Amino acid sequence: MSDTADPRAADPKAPATVPQVASRNAIPRAGAPRADHHRDVQGGAARAAVFGISDGLLTNVSLILGVAAAHPAAGIVRLTGIAGLLAGSCSMAAGEYLSMSAQVELIEHEVGIEREEQRKHPESEKRELVNLYVARGLDQETAQRAANAVHRDPEMALDVHVREELGVSLQGLGSPQQAALSSFVSFGLGAIVPLLPWFFTAGTTAVLISIALGAVTAIVVGALLAHFTGRSKVFCAVRQLGLGTVSAVVVFGIVRLLGINAA
Repeated sequence: MSDTADPRAADPKAPATVPQVASRNAIPRAGAPRADHHRDVQGGAARAAVFGISDGLLTNVSLILGVAAAHPAAGIVRLTGIAGLLAGSCSMAAGEYLSMSAQVELIEHEVGIEREEQRKHPESEKRELVNLYVARGLDQETAQRAANAVHRDPEMALDVHVREELGVSLQGLGSPQQAALSSFVSFGLGAIVPLLPWFFTAGTTAVLISIALGAVTAIVVGALLAHFTGRSKVFCAVRQLGLGTVSAVVVFGIVRLLGINAA
């Protein structure tokens, strides 16, 4: 039998992992399991947005309540909140950009090494893939045919080797620029929430409204996080609210304990 034969036709009992070596551009077979019911967990934008809102809310509600504990004028609280919003947004954006850039550059470097290895030692790389498939449970003959099929297309071979050896997808590296912009905007959205009442009122009233807005937003962010992670919405909402409460109480309490007064 030719090495290019379909491994499923030769061995109908072969494990379901064999079809995974098919081209990523191939049209799915009728009745084949759908792959699009999973969330895209490799890109950075959604993750950066959720955590950006959470960080913005947590940071600014603690900062605003901490400053408010010193009984300053409303203008001081507003200025502090705006400064915290801008500084935090820029910091989050820069951090996400540098982090994701380093990650992407590292992966691209390793992919470059793999590409060069496949160019210089194609048979050795093919044997490596055969051994990987055998380790996954395929028999030697089926693994050899699958590796032969993969290596007929150099780009497919590179993609498969990167997935198998590095555990990443060339199509799912994410964009540092997109993650940075997402972090900047989402941090600002979270940070503006507890600051809003200080544009219209002051004193105890503003503090109470900030607390109420922060609590409601924390619950919403927790539920949103649960949507992405699959965890219980109640658990995530309570956890988010609890963390925000502890942070704000600690900062507020320390300022009051130290007797700081800006009035």
